[in-house]
Amino acid sequence: MVINFLPLTEAERDQLLASIHPLPIRGPAWRTWVKTAAWLVLGLIVLQFFIAFNKAGMQMLYSMTGLILLVVFVALAVTTRYMQTSITTIDADGMRQSWLTRREVAWQDVTFAKFVPMLASKRLVVFTKKGKPVVFQGGTRELQIAFAKISLAFKNRKV
Repeated sequence: MVINFLPLTEAERDQLLASIHPLPIRGPAWRTWVKTAAWLVLGLIVLQFFIAFNKAGMQMLYSMTGLILLVVFVALAVTTRYMQTSITTIDADGMRQSWLTRREVAWQDVTFAKFVPMLASKRLVVFTKKGKPVVFQGGTRELQIAFAKISLAFKNRKV
């Protein structure tokens, strides 16, 4: 069975925005301990690289192991950098998060939202009119409370 969700009415949206007031709510997308853990893993990869290089010498750089370590390091370095700088914003226009690509959803495009409180990441999964989910991370208590209220607004509505 396919359920078609509709965007919030203007009155429902106004009520939701009033409940998460004051707007804008803005904060880091990732919690501090998660960002720290990412940097530690990155450091461990660098340490592992130097240990392997010390044992194998220059030929390690041209081996498959060296190539894999380099690719993993670069991918994790880019991800860690974006985790460090990513900001999530909720305002009267919608939700935005800076990331590798900008995540942005206007309120009128949101058809459903689900708060997913995972250990490392408190997420709001937002479904748009196009049916495409967009995931926003919340690294602060204020963002997480707003995520829960947004999710509740869609859960409790009568369509």
